[in-house]
Amino acid sequence: MTQISEAKKGNITPEMTHIAAVENIDPQVVAQRVANGEIVILKNKLRSDINYCGVGKGLSTKVNANLGTSSDLISINKEVAKAKAALRAKTDTVMDLSSSGDLDAIREAILAAAPVPLGTVPIYQAAIEIAAKKGGIVKMTPDDIFEVLERQAQQGVDFFTVHCGVTLSSFERLKKEGRVMDVVSRGGSFHLTWMVSNGRENPLYEYYDRVLEIAKKYDITLSLGDGFRPGSLADATDRSQVEELITLGELAQEALEEDVQVMIEGPGHVPLQEITTNIQLQKKLCHGAPFYVLGPLVTDIAPGYDHVVSAIGGAQAAAAGADFLCYVTAAEHLRLPTEQDVYDGVVVTRIAAHAADIAKGLPGAFEWDEKMSRARKALDWEKQFDLSIDPELARRMRKEIQPDDSEVCTMCGEYCAVKLVTETLKKTK
Repeated sequence: MTQISEAKKGNITPEMTHIAAVENIDPQVVAQRVANGEIVILKNKLRSDINYCGVGKGLSTKVNANLGTSSDLISINKEVAKAKAALRAKTDTVMDLSSSGDLDAIREAILAAAPVPLGTVPIYQAAIEIAAKKGGIVKMTPDDIFEVLERQAQQGVDFFTVHCGVTLSSFERLKKEGRVMDVVSRGGSFHLTWMVSNGRENPLYEYYDRVLEIAKKYDITLSLGDGFRPGSLADATDRSQVEELITLGELAQEALEEDVQVMIEGPGHVPLQEITTNIQLQKKLCHGAPFYVLGPLVTDIAPGYDHVVSAIGGAQAAAAGADFLCYVTAAEHLRLPTEQDVYDGVVVTRIAAHAADIAKGLPGAFEWDEKMSRARKALDWEKQFDLSIDPELARRMRKEIQPDDSEVCTMCGEYCAVKLVTETLKKTK
């Protein structure tokens, strides 16, 4: 039994009922959109105590926070602290992208600390473990990859990023393209290295039926990864990216036929004027499957501010129809993110998601802002803090230099426009 198989029968599962209540939408609508692949519910059937969520058409835009070790920084405690920071900032999901250390133990610790949907990129663990055991990624076998998928599924992973669209034919297209940045996806680079060295097709594409079998067994959502996502504005919306997207659309249809939930991953680095085109292209080629975007980043020149760059692109992408935003932190392109980077990254991405939800006309989005405006007019500071997307920061900034009993703020002081006009209007009445 999967969410899709039940929805196709006309059954409304407890998960669908929960999503409908949270999102203020009819349960029948949720079930229909799950059945036709427009909504996915991120929940491994082995997980019970989880604050799961739905992603897709008519639902609020969701936010993901990436965590994970690198070969230079390995600390389970730090990754758990980052997970807790992401939760404090109200992320919807987390992904464990660890590439060094005891990967099973790291994932177990994050699962225990973060009762939200967890995603992974299984090729990382498969490649890294084989490199340690046999001396190189190229010595990995297809069975090694599928053993890791099964192991992670049993641990309770809720969604997998699988780079099934990185194929021998798409690689030939890439070589002819003349890209500035070639391939920036770590998972994509692992697959290409293995494929070229072994002269074989990508196992996740060649044996896609095995991928579907594992996903169906645990009701794991497949996030079809964009191994050829552009890592430079100069490479955006090129033939390599689009060819992979066509393949992912075909694979998404196969998954739907097998009652496996699936979403599509998207770019990357994209100029502002091309974002809407990218979203429309994905929705058309992938038959309305939920779209999960990294950013997109709309300029390449802002290291240290890439969380802001990403939020700009994310807001436009989601307003155009993207369903799921993967955060980018200020540390992107520079270093592994800190706990504070994670917190800030989630907050700015949530701002982008909310701005898009207003544009989409989703229930409750505009009303939240209207409540804030009314609290501002009333100079009700506590209510403003409560309504803030980051109450901790708003409260701290006001109290840094403001007397506790002050009705106004230090921007205008006694010449507060809101206060003056309110008093004037009272006199006219």
